[in-house]
Amino acid sequence: MAKLQPVLLSGGSGTRLWPLSREAYPKQFLPLAGDDTMLQATWQRVAAIADAAPIVVAGEDHRFLVAEQLRQIGAPTPAIVLEPLGRNTAPAIAAAALQALAGGDDPLLLVLPSDHVVRDDEAFRAAVRQAMPAAEAGALVTFGIVPDAPETGFGYIQAEAGQAEASQAVAGDGVRRVLRFVEKPDAATAQRYLDEGGYYWNSGMFLLRASRYLDELQRFRPDIVAAVRAAFDAAARDGDFIRLDKAAFAACPSDSIDYAVMEKTDAACVLPVDIGWNDVGSWSALWEVSPQDADGNAHHGDVVSIDSRNSYAYARRLVALVGVDDLVVVETDDAVLVARKDRVQQVKDVVAQLKAQQRSQAVLHREVHRPWGSYDSIDMADGFQVKRIKVKPGARLSLQSHTRRAEHWVVVRGTARVTRDNDVFELFANQSTYIPIGAKHRLENPGSEMLELIEVQSGDYLGEDDIVRYEDVYGRS
Repeated sequence: MAKLQPVLLSGGSGTRLWPLSREAYPKQFLPLAGDDTMLQATWQRVAAIADAAPIVVAGEDHRFLVAEQLRQIGAPTPAIVLEPLGRNTAPAIAAAALQALAGGDDPLLLVLPSDHVVRDDEAFRAAVRQAMPAAEAGALVTFGIVPDAPETGFGYIQAEAGQAEASQAVAGDGVRRVLRFVEKPDAATAQRYLDEGGYYWNSGMFLLRASRYLDELQRFRPDIVAAVRAAFDAAARDGDFIRLDKAAFAACPSDSIDYAVMEKTDAACVLPVDIGWNDVGSWSALWEVSPQDADGNAHHGDVVSIDSRNSYAYARRLVALVGVDDLVVVETDDAVLVARKDRVQQVKDVVAQLKAQQRSQAVLHREVHRPWGSYDSIDMADGFQVKRIKVKPGARLSLQSHTRRAEHWVVVRGTARVTRDNDVFELFANQSTYIPIGAKHRLENPGSEMLELIEVQSGDYLGEDDIVRYEDVYGRS
């Protein structure tokens, strides 16, 4: 029996869940539907049936988030394939297939977006086992979600009536041949699909043999295979990171697995499943999968609701709802969203406008995560900025200097080892130091607990690009 190799796709930017999800910290890294982040929950969903550590396909900027979040839950060390830029799912899965084949096996790839909710994990694992014989026999299997409403936000898959015959190389109970993929329908068409039966929501989850996928992709899109193979062969390998060659990958056409392969191949099959699935593609979708009170309200954080119904509120500080219906209110440290629940798809238009205005809130949270920890811009005005900095145990920032700002550091918690030009010394809670303009300096945490300090910057320019790096353990320039 072929090995089962999970592939977690983690390249999305999650703009429809702004302001909580942002380009630098998208929804797969957030605990939106439980205590675990969505990436963590995706791995834990399949860990019991996996025969290998996950292959994760992610963007370069998210590499340390992926590694750290999987480490936190004790996942086996993943192979993290880094895309220098997004090229959609067909190239991403091709890169994962090449990585899977590089070990000498030809496993079944269980391809999963890392930002979906599945309420019935055991039913999903049973479905994977059910689909494995068909995938071993050469089928490219997708999991179709049994619809419970005339949903217009999903694509649909029309399946052949009855189960496919083993003689057609599609052995496996319940697995059916795909008749066609259809785009997101209007309301009347979606209702017709529901009434007729045989139509399923397209989940974007797949089970297919690595070599079989590459063969089919070669049939229909040899240009994608050539570009991805060139990028993979020229990849830089740094520990668990496989950095695809930027020039070769940039030359790769962008296409989804649906358009590139599944809609063209005669080996496409679907297994209908009822697993409590939701792609959490909007705030209204998150409301649907969240626990609700007797009035249909779903709350996260410090929320008071008076005479309000069917609303969703996410709060960092106290948020009060009074006399509102069907609203979404999301409050973060630097942005507030208020939207009608039936208009939340337009949140992406807000993000587009913020990007056009080059506003940082489109990309970054106020607290910005880095490989070594994070910093939170607490206050700023002309000539100064105050940050709260956290440095993980054993982590160190780059050896650097600034040309237009000085820095004052006050340690709040933990131990700081400071390099300042030719001096190296340690600071403890309630101790401080000064970094003059132009001084070469480094901050590191030699202790076993989180280092926290307050940094006060002063100068005529305080942008993050005023930095000269001399040494950096994280490979940044």
